[in-house]
Amino acid sequence: MAQGNATRGARTRILGGLAEDQQVHALDENLRAEVHHELAAFLQIKRDEAAHIDQQFVAAVDSLSDVVLGPGKRLRPTFAWWGWRGAGGSPVDPQARAVLQAVSSLELIHACALVHDDLMDGSTTRRGAPTTHVDFAAQHRAAGWLGTPERFGAATAILLGDMALAWADDMLRGSDLWPDQLHRAHAVWQAMRTEVLAGQYLDVLTQASGDEAPETALRIDRYKTAAYTVERPLHLGAAIAGAGPALVHAYRRFGADIGIAFQLRDDLLGMFGDPRVTGKPAGDDLREGKRTLLLACGLRAADDKRQTGAAELLRRVIGNPQVDENTVTEIRELLIELGAVTEVERRITTLTNSALGSLRAADLADPAGARLTELAALATCRVR
Repeated sequence: MAQGNATRGARTRILGGLAEDQQVHALDENLRAEVHHELAAFLQIKRDEAAHIDQQFVAAVDSLSDVVLGPGKRLRPTFAWWGWRGAGGSPVDPQARAVLQAVSSLELIHACALVHDDLMDGSTTRRGAPTTHVDFAAQHRAAGWLGTPERFGAATAILLGDMALAWADDMLRGSDLWPDQLHRAHAVWQAMRTEVLAGQYLDVLTQASGDEAPETALRIDRYKTAAYTVERPLHLGAAIAGAGPALVHAYRRFGADIGIAFQLRDDLLGMFGDPRVTGKPAGDDLREGKRTLLLACGLRAADDKRQTGAAELLRRVIGNPQVDENTVTEIRELLIELGAVTEVERRITTLTNSALGSLRAADLADPAGARLTELAALATCRVR
């Protein structure tokens, strides 16, 4: 009898361990769907609140929800989650759901950036659909309202972007994090918000000033993209877990390098990618006047090689909204010929290798190292 009890006890421990392993696997592997669930639940609460104000406001909230819940890789919450996991967090921890709620709020920061960035750049499509300001301008035009459709569309996009930023704060603070976890997260959150807005401003400033320095392009990439896409999300996860300075330092180095490489890949896709995959017309950065590293390298190479005609062509088309597909094709060929594409690819490789070196040197809880390595590949090796 004693032996039978012992056998049953051993079986219980084994099954208990298996159940725990399955729980870990389920939450880690279904992270994207879990983030979507948290966002949908939060936005439903906000929709219910909006219904007490005005039904027309509900329609605006629904439009923002479409942006937040639309197709996306959920990179920012994913990096934050694995930052927490690498610092010792576990999906079977009683606080795991609270952490998931907190990191999901990063998608609202992202929605704010998308809506405002599209307006500032004059982009007409995002993920294959009309951008927010274009959509609301069309609604104004169809209804025959007073004033100009473009002004209404712009005003609505500004307000919805602001709302996404405010709701990101609400979602973070309304999560079930413990007070000490929330306190540690808050300093990171504050820095991230400032950095992404600073990056947006530097981008606008560079378009206006015509600054062509590659160093300027990289600084914008660091603060407009890398900081809130990889670096600070990892830092946020580490802060929630109470990680020490060594791990935070490793995360930030990894995050800055991978985040910049992510943006450089995005720049290449913006010029050479298939619009059916990217969701935006090829050459949009060119038309919008963005001094990306790709264009900065092309201009520097043209000047260094004394190719006056090439330099004049590049400067003439950057910021010209009327650039047609034939000209975009010509610029593509020119950037390849000047070695700009090769230089950007080299930098992506260098940054990725540097990032992975920082990761290997860090003391991470399993399986975070492997997952972050996979995420680095996902961010920097996207298809055209």
